[in-house]
Amino acid sequence: MQENKKPLILVTNDDGYDAKGIKCLIEVARKYGKVVVVAPEIGRSGMAHAITMKKTLTYTLLEQSEDYQLYSCSGTPADCVKIARFQILKQEPDFLFSGINHGSNSSINVVYSGTMGAAFEGAIAGIPSVGFSLLSHNPDADFSEAQKYISQIIEKVIRYGLQPKTALNVNFPKVSEKPYNGIKICHQTKGYWREEYVETSDPWDRKYYWLTGFYTNQEPENIETDEWALANNYVSIVPVHVDLTHYESINELKKQGYEA
Repeated sequence: MQENKKPLILVTNDDGYDAKGIKCLIEVARKYGKVVVVAPEIGRSGMAHAITMKKTLTYTLLEQSEDYQLYSCSGTPADCVKIARFQILKQEPDFLFSGINHGSNSSINVVYSGTMGAAFEGAIAGIPSVGFSLLSHNPDADFSEAQKYISQIIEKVIRYGLQPKTALNVNFPKVSEKPYNGIKICHQTKGYWREEYVETSDPWDRKYYWLTGFYTNQEPENIETDEWALANNYVSIVPVHVDLTHYESINELKKQGYEA
């Protein structure tokens, strides 16, 4: 990125282009560069890194002004990043910011998250990428406290960049009477969802199911985790990367004779 040149910032999300969270992120991002938004035309939560392969993709320019464009896309969050890079934009974006998601993407949620799927897609391409999420599913959630910290984080990412193939997973506690206690750099909490399906029937007596369940934190006392940070009113930042190799297992598998 050249000095004195406004960076090109790609913004996306998984809640849809009209969600309050992305509007709040756009408001902050526009202070730091030229912003192009490519976001799903409808909510695409829980899509992880899914891409569209057997259906057509479309996009529509909805709004345009100086240093700002807003597009809706028929695909997933990862699709939005791909079509922005290869079809809409004339140059590679300098930064990618995804969110602000309505709901948590801490702990194991990161692997299901469309918000983070978009951030991972940026990281794969070598674009410094950050996913932002707030622990509230309320469509009219209060993002004002989060916006203050987003400014700080964006400034540092612009100044220092990120490690190759790495994105930041940033989660904000739900706003309460007290301001946030600050930022805590964490690792992903070991935890899992115990899924259950609620069975019911339609008017023709055909059974259908709603996914539900509850989250189990396997290390609730570990102060280095994102779940602990959020429970104690800190903004959590977990650096995540696209290399899924479990390096500690390589020599173990070799010793066990897997290699012919």
